[in-house]
Amino acid sequence: MNSAHGVVVVGSMTADVTAVSKKLPRSGETVLGTGFTLVSGGKGSNQAVMASNMGVQTWMVGCVGDDPFQHVILDSLRVHGVDTTFVDCLSGESTGVAHIRVDESGNNDIVIVPMANNRTNAEQVDAFFAHNPKANILLLQLEVPAATALYAAKKAKALGIIVIFDPAPAIPFLDEMYRYVDIVTPNETEATALTGIEVTDLQSAEAAAHVLQEKGVQTVIITMADKGIFVLEGQKPRHFPTYSVPAVDTTAAGDAFTGTLGACLATGTSLEQALQYAMAAGALTVTKLGAQSSLPTKEAVEQLIHGGKQ
Repeated sequence: MNSAHGVVVVGSMTADVTAVSKKLPRSGETVLGTGFTLVSGGKGSNQAVMASNMGVQTWMVGCVGDDPFQHVILDSLRVHGVDTTFVDCLSGESTGVAHIRVDESGNNDIVIVPMANNRTNAEQVDAFFAHNPKANILLLQLEVPAATALYAAKKAKALGIIVIFDPAPAIPFLDEMYRYVDIVTPNETEATALTGIEVTDLQSAEAAAHVLQEKGVQTVIITMADKGIFVLEGQKPRHFPTYSVPAVDTTAAGDAFTGTLGACLATGTSLEQALQYAMAAGALTVTKLGAQSSLPTKEAVEQLIHGGKQ
């Protein structure tokens, strides 16, 4: 790994409990499942693993509890080469949990219980930047307190670090955040929630992207599942079609996209090329069940890109 640059993720870590069934139950309905996994997850942790998979030095900043779930998370991060020096294990606190349900088409719904993630704070951010000046990309999400994400964005911006913000889940946060963000990466649902514009196609995606730009962010990337991605960089709108792959589970696809985007930009890759890598990583992720267990290697991403399977 090249130590002249790197990615720092200030974000969530969860133990992902996934149940698989032919269909998702309706309210009050019980269905029989066909599979079960317990693996490391959380948007922050997933993005960190993906960035590290792309061969870039990566640090994780956040909190886990002192229960057995902490080992599921920390062991996975370390196996994938993520530096966990700035992950705090909190006495008397429970590690975050995500309950995920997946149907046979790969669709899912998720309930996240943040637990220790709610304790991620400004002091941890300060501790990282006091010891690690080499990171040049910061990845943020909203499974930790929004105030902490805002603080980290301000801190990074003051240091000239590129800030990539994945506004998920779509919970309220101060519009001030946009002023410290270089790239925002909502999906269709999140873009709709953030702008009030129902994002269903490229035209509505462009309208939503302009609203987000007016709030202060320069580059807007809206991920649109099988419709690809819409990008508004400055005044330049672009559309990139998706890779065609069989969908098994869409969990962590967005995290694969953002983690890869951050890793590529950290090494000086152009935005257009970074987006191709990010889209390939997201596509490969949906072909396997689980979160971190489904994140692809750099070699697999490059094979999909150069294999011309678009």
